[in-house]
Amino acid sequence: MSKNRSAIDRFDEFSEGTVIGLSIKTLIAVGMTIATMVSMYMTLQADISVAMEEPKPPVTRKEYELQTEMMDKAIISTKEDISEIKKSIEKMEDRLFQAR
Repeated sequence: MSKNRSAIDRFDEFSEGTVIGLSIKTLIAVGMTIATMVSMYMTLQADISVAMEEPKPPVTRKEYELQTEMMDKAIISTKEDISEIKKSIEKMEDRLFQAR
């Protein structure tokens, strides 16, 4: 008769007096799993507290200003080089068309 009962109906059979057979291996595995989860949680909490205390910017303000200044100088230098190249090309074109 108990074979035809569903798992939910059989769940009612569990009480304080029910004995569940667990091996030592199973208990050790459960203990190790719980210990691992607790240590991961504690490590994560420690990392979060350190991150909240010391949010160091990757680039300081002075470094940012120097990088910006250097990039501006490079852009200006490139513009000057391009204008010189354009002038050289114009001279070459003038000489080429005059030679014909």
